[in-house]
Amino acid sequence: MNRTRLATLALMLAAVIGAEAKVDLVTLPTRDSVQLTIYNSADLTLVRESRMLTLKKGLNKLQFSWADTLIDPTSLEMTAKASADKIDVFNLDYPARTKNLGVWEIKSEVNGKVPFEITYLTSGLSWRAFYMGTMSEDEKTMCLEGYVRVTNLSGEEYENAQTRMIVGKVHILDQISELARRQYPYGDPRGIALRTETEGLGGNGPVKKSEAMKEFRAKDKALDQKKTITKEGLSEYFLYSIEGTETILNGWSKRLPSFSAEDVPVVNLYKYEEERYGNAVVRFISFKNDKAHKLGDTPIPDGMMRFFRQAGKDQHLSYEGQSAFKYIPVDEKVELNLGAVGNVVVEPKLMNFKTQNHQFDKDGNVSGWEEVREFKVVVKNTRDVAVKVEIQRNFPTQYWSLEKSGDFGQYEKVDLDTAKFTLELGGKSKQEFTYVLTTKHGTRAE
Repeated sequence: MNRTRLATLALMLAAVIGAEAKVDLVTLPTRDSVQLTIYNSADLTLVRESRMLTLKKGLNKLQFSWADTLIDPTSLEMTAKASADKIDVFNLDYPARTKNLGVWEIKSEVNGKVPFEITYLTSGLSWRAFYMGTMSEDEKTMCLEGYVRVTNLSGEEYENAQTRMIVGKVHILDQISELARRQYPYGDPRGIALRTETEGLGGNGPVKKSEAMKEFRAKDKALDQKKTITKEGLSEYFLYSIEGTETILNGWSKRLPSFSAEDVPVVNLYKYEEERYGNAVVRFISFKNDKAHKLGDTPIPDGMMRFFRQAGKDQHLSYEGQSAFKYIPVDEKVELNLGAVGNVVVEPKLMNFKTQNHQFDKDGNVSGWEEVREFKVVVKNTRDVAVKVEIQRNFPTQYWSLEKSGDFGQYEKVDLDTAKFTLELGGKSKQEFTYVLTTKHGTRAE
């Protein structure tokens, strides 16, 4: 049975006869449907409820309470979805000396059931994205699955709710949760009006709460689409719709599927850079959010990704690591750091050092020279799969030259003081190479 604290008291239908009014109490009907649009950059959710209300000709009053919830009462709106030209929702009163209580006044020219939509902003609902990447045994592709975890701490229970998530920045001057906890929604009822403003909804500066709600409703109508996992663009926001409906109880969290992509190409890369990572080799996995990688329909929200690998003839899963990442725009590459590993080793050793080609000034002092260092680099892969290893060497000067020999793979000069070696090693293999670094100092550099 659907439950809601939004209107737990009664629907009061008033037929005015002379100076007196007869009031009928009718139990508020349950929701026919509810839709949640949850923003992840602010504690803010737009709720749209559909209910069938029974009206009588004349003045109808709807009394409701938002006790024990984080609903912002200043954002409440009610709209007739049929016979709108014969129904006027003309007033919303907050009676003095009452807490968490409001009364809608509705003038109707019709008798019978009428569908209504009730919208409001609430706090306490949040979502967080996380992902699972299951790599093939050769680690060249992965199955990428996305999920969102929705947490409901709003005080309200939402049964069979269509859930939608918005990625985008919303800046709130008056937090919804604080508005909801105030004794009176507009401040002290003795006449001091509370200024409530919302900033940044459309990027045009402060606007009144009612105007903010209108903008939310306008944006929300633009997003009123069929229920699919497909994502849609909306100016500065991005909408993620979860297919079907879910019951999200107060105080609970629920995991919902977001998307799934098969055979996404990935690159496994092991990096060694002493100045950045010390003596450790760090593993990275990279892919691109584009069509070539079976992705690219929409940006990917920031979150945590856990990697697994299929292993053995029974395709058991082995845990490979995890990494948090930021929002990935369409056509952008992401490189995820899985941390230091022990099964790929890089060992650079200084084998020889000398100085040569000295220059002297007029007083006989050394003014220029060259330093020659010979390094031996041993790279070991103890894994049973092939790996790609990137070794970056940084030099103390931009005046250098390098002679290399052995299995050094691909070599490139990255910038003025950096060189990079890229090697590909088969499973359980070892490669060695040497290089002689000559650096120029003093007048030799000139």
